[in-house]
Amino acid sequence: MSQSVNTAPSRESPQHEDLSGPPAANRNRLPDERVGLTHHFSIAGHEGYLTVGLYPNGQPGEIFIRMAKEGSTIAGLMECFGTVASISLQHGVPLKVLCDKLSHTRFEPSGWTGNEELGYAKSIMDYLFRWLELRFLSGKQLPPLTQQMAVAERRGSEEANQARASVFRNTFTTAMRLAMRRSVSPVGH
Repeated sequence: MSQSVNTAPSRESPQHEDLSGPPAANRNRLPDERVGLTHHFSIAGHEGYLTVGLYPNGQPGEIFIRMAKEGSTIAGLMECFGTVASISLQHGVPLKVLCDKLSHTRFEPSGWTGNEELGYAKSIMDYLFRWLELRFLSGKQLPPLTQQMAVAERRGSEEANQARASVFRNTFTTAMRLAMRRSVSPVGH
């Protein structure tokens, strides 16, 4: 004997959580002024830029993907996908989940990247998410001086100016030492 199933929506009090669907998501937007990182990439002749906006703690919170060929189908799809990835990150989807799901996806264009750390890319998506994993999850993050400047910028402009001056002094001193070595080296070498 069959039982009838009540398909009418239930009238629950506001105190009870609706368990029939996913939990309500809360979006954690990035601040209006944020630190970002832009990476140029090339896969089998298809060039583009990946810009990653960072939360104050240094974690990615938005992704912009710009392909060199404006108006192409790939450019439109990649721009829209960057929006989807950004909204996912802002709603709490861990970067590791996105990298695990999208790394090693295979579709055209694919090819050699010119990036020694990543080599061959099975697709643009494969390249982008392996690069994100390398930079933000594997411990191979930004060079130390760039990290120091990013942290200083988050703390305030006075410290940021001091960090920039320190980087400039170190770079200038190194350049001067190299120039002096070249000027005292034997002629013809």
